[in-house]
Amino acid sequence: MIGKLVSHYEIIEKLGEGGMGVVYRARDTKLNRTVALKFLPAVLTRDPEAKERFIREAQAAAALEHPNICNIHEINETEDGQLFIVMACYEGRTLRDMLDNTPLGPPSRGDKGGVASLSVSKAIDIAIQIAQGIARVHEKGIVHRDIKPGNIMFTSRGQVKILDFGLARLGTHTKITKRDKTLGTAAYMSPEQFKNQEIDQRSDIWSLGVVLFEMLTGQLPYEGDYDAALMYAVMNEEPKSVSSMRKDIPQNLERIISRSLEKSPAMRYQNMQEVLDDLKRVIVIVSYPKEQKKSIVVLPFKNMSADAEQEYFCEGITEELINALTQIKDLLVVARTSAFSFKGRDLDIREIGRKLNVDTALEGSVRKSGQRLRITAQLINVEDGYHIWSDKFDRDMEDIFAIQEEISLAIVHNLKINLLKEEKEQIVKRYTDNLEAYHLLLKARYFWAKRTKEGLKKGMQYVHQVLEIDPSYALAHAYLAAIFISLGWLGFTRPNEVFPKAKAAAHKALEIDSSLPQVYAVLALISLFYDWNWPAAEKGFKKALSLNPGYDFAHFGYAVFLGFMGRLEEATPALKKAVDLDPLSLWMNAELGFCLRLARRYDEAQEQLKKTIEMDPNFGLAHYYLGILYTNKGMYREAIPEFEMAIELTGGFSWAFGYLGYTYAMVGQKDEAEKILHALEERSKEEYIRSTTLVLMYYVLGDIDKSFECLEKAMEEHDPLLPLIKVSPEFDIVRLEPRFKAFLKKMKLE
Repeated sequence: MIGKLVSHYEIIEKLGEGGMGVVYRARDTKLNRTVALKFLPAVLTRDPEAKERFIREAQAAAALEHPNICNIHEINETEDGQLFIVMACYEGRTLRDMLDNTPLGPPSRGDKGGVASLSVSKAIDIAIQIAQGIARVHEKGIVHRDIKPGNIMFTSRGQVKILDFGLARLGTHTKITKRDKTLGTAAYMSPEQFKNQEIDQRSDIWSLGVVLFEMLTGQLPYEGDYDAALMYAVMNEEPKSVSSMRKDIPQNLERIISRSLEKSPAMRYQNMQEVLDDLKRVIVIVSYPKEQKKSIVVLPFKNMSADAEQEYFCEGITEELINALTQIKDLLVVARTSAFSFKGRDLDIREIGRKLNVDTALEGSVRKSGQRLRITAQLINVEDGYHIWSDKFDRDMEDIFAIQEEISLAIVHNLKINLLKEEKEQIVKRYTDNLEAYHLLLKARYFWAKRTKEGLKKGMQYVHQVLEIDPSYALAHAYLAAIFISLGWLGFTRPNEVFPKAKAAAHKALEIDSSLPQVYAVLALISLFYDWNWPAAEKGFKKALSLNPGYDFAHFGYAVFLGFMGRLEEATPALKKAVDLDPLSLWMNAELGFCLRLARRYDEAQEQLKKTIEMDPNFGLAHYYLGILYTNKGMYREAIPEFEMAIELTGGFSWAFGYLGYTYAMVGQKDEAEKILHALEERSKEEYIRSTTLVLMYYVLGDIDKSFECLEKAMEEHDPLLPLIKVSPEFDIVRLEPRFKAFLKKMKLE
């Protein structure tokens, strides 16, 4: 074949041969590029129906563009009817070659010698890339059917490429023969494939589980000298334990493998995206290791009272317990947003533990009748669903503080955590003895957590009632400051109107109690968003985190500060820490995508934002951030529907309108851009519209002076988002202006 011309491809050399055909390197004489030609054995294409089906699937795969899928250029036939595939030619080696040539690692438990295996981080990285490619293909209804190391190409640049889509179906009825037990397709086949049952994407999930097992251990989960023996093992025996073979396997990684290798497809992951999400959570832990801590989620206590309005009380108790437990440095506590995402959902506790990456869960219920309370609480091991501790409290309402203390201390005792003196003091600390004030603050927090304009205003009303009853309630002053900041930060009110009030409330709280991490966090936010006192902001966030290392909002605020300062290599890990504490928070996940965008890690940012949208397609902020990302990538046409979706979902988000107008101008639709600009100018007569919303629109429409007038006005208003102009990519065009440097100096950003 060497030197022969097939169609317009000149054969250069043979690259390899296997059961699915012979591969040659060739030169495309028309386009003058190097390609790979795979000639399929005639035995695989004798069935016309199977051949036609394979061609359809290969065509569908060829239409996909994904960095982890081998590009298929063409499917053709030789003059004598032999089918061949033209693919991209990559420099590198297969995962099979990599595993066969990996040096021996440390001995397995009970073994005398070592095992050839990859590092945990390397194996997860490869598995993530495989899962990303397969997930994309599954979206098109294609099942690979033959995921194995021999079909995974590892390029010289470290990128995974998945080969041979659809070929397994062609070879389904190939006769099973004796083979080396570490090679071949059978070792990676799911039980339903052996049973010749209808298969779907869950069979690929099984195969990926086997590949991941092999990368980590150098061995297969099931073995046999003959395929028949292997088949029996797969269908009847339990797989080996990965952790019994390696001591450095994270518990959650073993759970991923175990779930992928469930014999029943119904018990497996149901789609590859679920596998991908879990792998990414583990890689964060491996890449940004934290101290090994016990972990817990406090699930929302159920309201068993006849009065539905007592919902705020149940949520308040839950949040009080979360806040108390975050004081313990040796306990990782899932933040409120993620914990509350399971409210009203009937999920198995083990599933919740898997999603949140925690060891234990606290669940309970509250029944309130008059001034009598019945509170139940159960501490559960999420791995097996067994109760570690449970208790029931029948008390008067005035005992609510004591009940919360008892539950918190019982958790500490049963998790066998050594409690420091100052930690215990924080757990049993009472910020007020006035029950009415306590209840009103629970209501205030309930509405503040909604982050809507109406919710914030209602929350403020309740805080004012609290302070009329108990002016020395430091926590109430702190929450009043937080509400003022939220109104200004989210653009509901002019910053000049609310940030001075926030500062006064925060300082009042500090006078009463100088140990509250919430106070230092809000003061840091004021320094960041309003005073533009960068050293004070950093000092405040660090102080809040020193008082409460598990305070997710302080981690978030510090990450925002680092991003504003352009310290993006520090900002991303800090924000990942916040996401680790609150993994199901839509807001936190969207902000992580935003931060990656600021760092110009566009592909990672896009993946993160799409993941957030998958969590909740109706989360407008994620669509808004994705739209901005598309403009940064020059994908203006793709950005427009994202901004339109954000506007629809947020009820007319002015920022999204601003970016929509800017995007229209960038694609030449200046009439549309000017309509939006005029509409925002009219709205600004009736409501507060951030001046930064208009900067880019004026600039790209050619009114440079007006653009800088908006920047000056934003500085006068102390627009909280103004510091972003130093780092946000879309402002690159504005930063070319000579006067921009002078503007940054005014902002103390130069």
